Amino acid sequence: MTDHQSPPHRARSVSWQRLSSLRVRLIAVFAAVALVTAVSASGIAYWLNRDAVLRRAQNASLNDFRGSLTRTVSQLPLHPTCQDLSSLAVQVASSGLAYDVVVVDPSQPDCTASSDPIAFTAKQVPPALVTAVNKPREIGPGNPYQYHLYWQRVNLSGPYVVGGTKVEPDGPTAYMFKSLQNERADLNTLGWSLAIATLLALVGSALLAQGASATVLRPVRRLGDAARRLGEGELDTRLDVEGNDELADLARTFNRTAESLSEQVAELSAREAQSRRFVADMSHELRTPLTAMTAVTDILEDEADSLDPMIEPAVRIVVSETRRLSDLVENLMEVTRFDAGTAKLVADEVDMADLIMSCIDGRAWYDAVELDAPRGILAVVDPRRLDVVFANLIGNALKHGGSPVKVKVRQDGETVVVSVSDGGPGIPEDVLPHVFDRFYKADKGRARSEGSGLGLSIAEANALIHGGAITAANNPEGGAVFTLTLPLTQPPAPGPEEAP
Repeated sequence: MTDHQSPPHRARSVSWQRLSSLRVRLIAVFAAVALVTAVSASGIAYWLNRDAVLRRAQNASLNDFRGSLTRTVSQLPLHPTCQDLSSLAVQVASSGLAYDVVVVDPSQPDCTASSDPIAFTAKQVPPALVTAVNKPREIGPGNPYQYHLYWQRVNLSGPYVVGGTKVEPDGPTAYMFKSLQNERADLNTLGWSLAIATLLALVGSALLAQGASATVLRPVRRLGDAARRLGEGELDTRLDVEGNDELADLARTFNRTAESLSEQVAELSAREAQSRRFVADMSHELRTPLTAMTAVTDILEDEADSLDPMIEPAVRIVVSETRRLSDLVENLMEVTRFDAGTAKLVADEVDMADLIMSCIDGRAWYDAVELDAPRGILAVVDPRRLDVVFANLIGNALKHGGSPVKVKVRQDGETVVVSVSDGGPGIPEDVLPHVFDRFYKADKGRARSEGSGLGLSIAEANALIHGGAITAANNPEGGAVFTLTLPLTQPPAPGPEEAP
């Protein structure tokens, strides 16, 4: 189930990383700013032009309507007929600004006087406009006329401006119907033009953001690649610095940091190499006198029973400490080989049960160890190095954990797993992370170790050189358990062109 769900999850993660990249965010910000700015500017321009166009058209029509009505109404008889009113409407509407006129006389309620009776009648005049037009105003210093010209924009199968006024003192009321369809068409054209300009501004901002992001992200990408190479160990990585901007300062800071890091790493490497040479030289120089001392102590041990009882304990202490010193020197030399990368595998296919049995028999541990190792589990390993691993794990279990010590071998797919458990108090939790550290000794919960503190470290190194691993844990039933995991086969050695 997990294998089938992992690829979509990774795909979603990659998609989200792409969407949240700096380039996408930069383009989105540019586009958002350009869109808001263009829409705001276009909206303001549209409304300003709309108001100006409509106001100019309606003011021209209303002024012309007022002037034409003033000139023509003087020719109207004192008691006009319906035909006179229709003639007035036609004459007023013939000024050339393409508006229609409807004339209403209260004395003739059944008369429909219109320049276009089919399209426009008095019923199409908004009631609010009728009320405003027929309402007299008080004459005063700021208002010399009792009636005024009023207008209102309405929708009558299209946009119209309707204006009306009453002829003083007791004349008819005239209404003008001016279509604003041409102005609306002009405003629609303007709106489409502004929309296209907004779209072009949006596209231009995206292209500008793309160019800006490429300019900004190219140095950032080079910096990221250089940091990646530096993290992979290419300490000579440097950046070419151009200009004096913030990115150039960042590149200079990176170069200074890389230079300082390179110097520190070189110094630490020199010190480490010097320490390794010192340990290797010291161990090598100690082997010659230790060989002589070991030969003498072997003779003294053989003759210990015939020596003076007063010096016999001293002789046995010398023998024991000489052997400890010899083991320490051998361990140090082995650690030096691992550190220097000169430790090699001499691999052969062996039966794991026979290898563990040989280790137990060679150290006379057969009666103290319970072995559960079925025959037939064959692995390609270095028998000498695995003997060191098993000797360390079983020896530590016998020395620090106590009986019963159990060794169990099982095959798990293409690996072999060897577990060594004891019946002791277990390993303290604060000690578990350090059991494979060099020269680390734990006194809590175990008898004081007389070893050098290198055994488990060497065992772990031998497991790693086989491509395996060793883990330490506490058994829920009590005691410590060390688990060695090894591949059944070793990978082929790299050729000269593959070797580092």
